[in-house]
Amino acid sequence: MSSPIPPVAPGTVPVTVVGIGADGWAGLADASRAALTSAEVVIGGDRQLALLPGDACRAERVAWPSPLRPAVPRLLGEHAGRRVAVLASGDPMFYGIGRALAETVGPERLHVLPHPSSVSYACARLGWPQEDTTTVTLVGRPLASLAAALHDGRRLLVLAAGARTPGEVAGLLRERGFGPSRMDVLEQLGSERENRLSGTADSWPHPPGDPLNVIAVTCVRSAGALRLGAVPGLPDEAYDHDGQLTKRHVRAATLAALAPAPGELLWDVGGGSGSIGIEWMRTHPSCRAITVERSAGRADRIARNADVLGVPALRVVTGDAPGALAGLPAPDAVFIGGGLTAPGLLDACWDALRPGGRLVANTVTLESEAVLADRHRRYGGELVRLSVAHAVPVGGFTGWRQAMPVTQWSVTKPGAVSR
Repeated sequence: MSSPIPPVAPGTVPVTVVGIGADGWAGLADASRAALTSAEVVIGGDRQLALLPGDACRAERVAWPSPLRPAVPRLLGEHAGRRVAVLASGDPMFYGIGRALAETVGPERLHVLPHPSSVSYACARLGWPQEDTTTVTLVGRPLASLAAALHDGRRLLVLAAGARTPGEVAGLLRERGFGPSRMDVLEQLGSERENRLSGTADSWPHPPGDPLNVIAVTCVRSAGALRLGAVPGLPDEAYDHDGQLTKRHVRAATLAALAPAPGELLWDVGGGSGSIGIEWMRTHPSCRAITVERSAGRADRIARNADVLGVPALRVVTGDAPGALAGLPAPDAVFIGGGLTAPGLLDACWDALRPGGRLVANTVTLESEAVLADRHRRYGGELVRLSVAHAVPVGGFTGWRQAMPVTQWSVTKPGAVSR
């Protein structure tokens, strides 16, 4: 039996979102078929619309233009008052159009009828528990974003952007030291044309195949490849830098003080090599960061480091702070790694910080340390000195070589958290 469309406020017409698989009309539940046959307008991608039989679904068909996201409000507005069904691949609320629709019309005006997602099908075919499998989408996103998910022994499902994606994924795995990883490309999942291609990234033998595919990766790190952990404090060797790098142990302590949480935005002022912003973003896929760096050469280097370490969405602003901070979205946290004596810099960062946000500043100079001591007296927080020493050869023995001590001020801005 078909489930009734839930009631909505008078004068409004709900938007029904129907998930469909590669098996097309034959694979739809009764409720999904009923929603499509009763619709006056069906909006969807060309591939999804082609799956509908003309005799059973006589609604006006409207294909999404490209780019899709800006067209959502316009198309829904053009068909306001009509019974609209939106056709989507698989589960519309899993990396699908459902999010954009909910943001446009409100979740109370959506009636979603999901179909099994490609991830559900893939895990069923592979025998992988879905809750233990990491999903990464490359649909509309840079290939480099896959790198942050690479850890020895992990299982990944990569949502492909097209037929060439498997070869591109194999190339990235080789470049990032995961060439021995096994790859299974699952094409046309759920349809009669379902197919699997297998191999390793090191010797991927297959030419581009079906554009509708999911790539299963069993991560295996190459012998000798640099190991990158899941917490802040990556090896210094992971970064291309010119000496302007917050070193590993101080970086780990700094990220602990910044305390990143999902969805939060960081300003990394005086980016250097970008390590603080990069490792902030690696803590959770939804974390965002803007790094401000006055040197164009270093700004380019930051962008390259972000790509290599899997966070290509890091935003790099080239310019002198505090001027370059104007117009940036309000941060949840701020790190200042240099320029503390620049007039107005610390005050501009403090004023921009959201209530409940954290500010952390590091320095190795007496002049900047005096600035931090003054702010500590005025605003409180914690003032600490971080000291790291490394064991080095001393003749035929071993002794300690002391790195320059780092003074760190960390403080939470008073007030209720506002986001």
